[in-house]
Amino acid sequence: MKKIAILGSSGGNLYNLGGKEPFKLLEEIRTQAESAGIRIEAIQFIGAHASMDNIKENVSARLYTWDAEREKTIASETKTLKEINEDALEFDSKIAKLISEEKIDGLVLISSDPEKTNNLSVKVAAEKGIPIVGTGGTSMATVQSMGGNVIATSGTTGTTNRTRAVAAIQALSKYWSLKYKPVISSSGSSEQNVDENIFRRISFRGIMMAAMPGFIAMSIILALSKIPGLGRLSEAFDLLIKGLPVVVAAIAAKQVSGLDEVGIVAGVVAGVLSTEGGVIGGLIGGILAGILAFYLIQLALKWNFPGTTANIVSGGLSGLIAGLVVFFLISPLALSLGNGIRYIIELTLNYNSILAGAVAGFLIWPSIIGGVYHAAILPIVLLEMEKTGSSFLGAIDMTGLVMVSAGITLANIVYPKQKSESAIAVPGFIINMAFGTFVEASYPFMFSDKIVLGGAMVSAAISGVFVGIFNLRGTAYVPSITAPALSNNVLGFAISMFIALASSFLITIFANKLYRNKKKKEAQ
Repeated sequence: MKKIAILGSSGGNLYNLGGKEPFKLLEEIRTQAESAGIRIEAIQFIGAHASMDNIKENVSARLYTWDAEREKTIASETKTLKEINEDALEFDSKIAKLISEEKIDGLVLISSDPEKTNNLSVKVAAEKGIPIVGTGGTSMATVQSMGGNVIATSGTTGTTNRTRAVAAIQALSKYWSLKYKPVISSSGSSEQNVDENIFRRISFRGIMMAAMPGFIAMSIILALSKIPGLGRLSEAFDLLIKGLPVVVAAIAAKQVSGLDEVGIVAGVVAGVLSTEGGVIGGLIGGILAGILAFYLIQLALKWNFPGTTANIVSGGLSGLIAGLVVFFLISPLALSLGNGIRYIIELTLNYNSILAGAVAGFLIWPSIIGGVYHAAILPIVLLEMEKTGSSFLGAIDMTGLVMVSAGITLANIVYPKQKSESAIAVPGFIINMAFGTFVEASYPFMFSDKIVLGGAMVSAAISGVFVGIFNLRGTAYVPSITAPALSNNVLGFAISMFIALASSFLITIFANKLYRNKKKKEAQ
């Protein structure tokens, strides 16, 4: 097994590009190295609490080293940079000795200091001719002038912790003829890589769920714009609508590519060019950009492009290609698809909104229990909101799910089957009322009693009828007290919410009373 040492510092430019988080930076290198079967033998990394551009020696800093027994990075106590530099010289001598004894096969340098704190290690590495990779234009040029066997180098600008690590390990793997596939798990701990999982990382549900805060923000702006004196916020609402495809595309590209900042850039570029296709256009553009970003960065690194250039190719070119494909070819189709879905919903409501509300309310609980809600209904809710800031199914969500769940949990606080269930119900009721989410809190009570389960479906259907009567549009995932204000009919929405809560509350109380009476009879 090949062994490497990581030497360097949080640097000047690097400090703002991941260098101020040494544990994350070093862990990324470790993750990529393990994927190639390369072992870390030593670390000497100086992490200052400020950029090293024009830094003073009294700035606080820590020395990060490698604990071989526990196989993890450890940090020293905080001292001044001057003191840490002195401590680092001791580790420089130890690492130089390891290199001379051929216990280290290669170096990864990150904004290193080959003339001072890394001088001995670099000198011995040059004498031994072991491969050296790294970033930091000035320092790497110095290493080359010292005779170092530099096989890959780049500046720091435009790189991230991940792309620097991938570029370094890719170069070493190629030099040693090792099989290497970049690891893209966001946690950095997964052994899965993109080659095997990139298409499985495409999750429409995950992307839309992550984008939801953007839709809620749009809904809030819409509600505020209706307040007298705040009419100009309608212009902000129009701007937010145009920005939603960009939000969706950025999330999609980041999730699919696994390249963090580079993926976000690719997604934003693709999203801006996909706005004419609406949210669906942004979704397609972001996914295409994510796929291209990953494969393009691998290709660029195989061709020995510097890390900065590889990032530009991956983030910029992939976003541009994906965006142009959507702009010229997919946008009209994506826009038609989104409009078609909204047209079908409107057609159904125009035919009989009361019946539509009742059916939607009755089926909303089976859909979320069966997993259909997050996979199909929630994306449709967001598609509805894309044009108007509120949604018919969003109103069903708030009344039929959130308020019904609140009613069930409230009943179990006031009149539980057993006293212990009251404590279980309290958090669920508070979260539903305060944040408009966590409907799953009522599952324990629904699944243990068919009357409560049936009551939930009936209560949701009744509230759905009122949603249909008032022709409501709204949203969930907001505090219940503010939800009516975010709808198209404040009073109608409040009435529908109250009916859902009261109905499920009374049915659950009835069910609990039956249970208690049954237990009393059994005890007699």
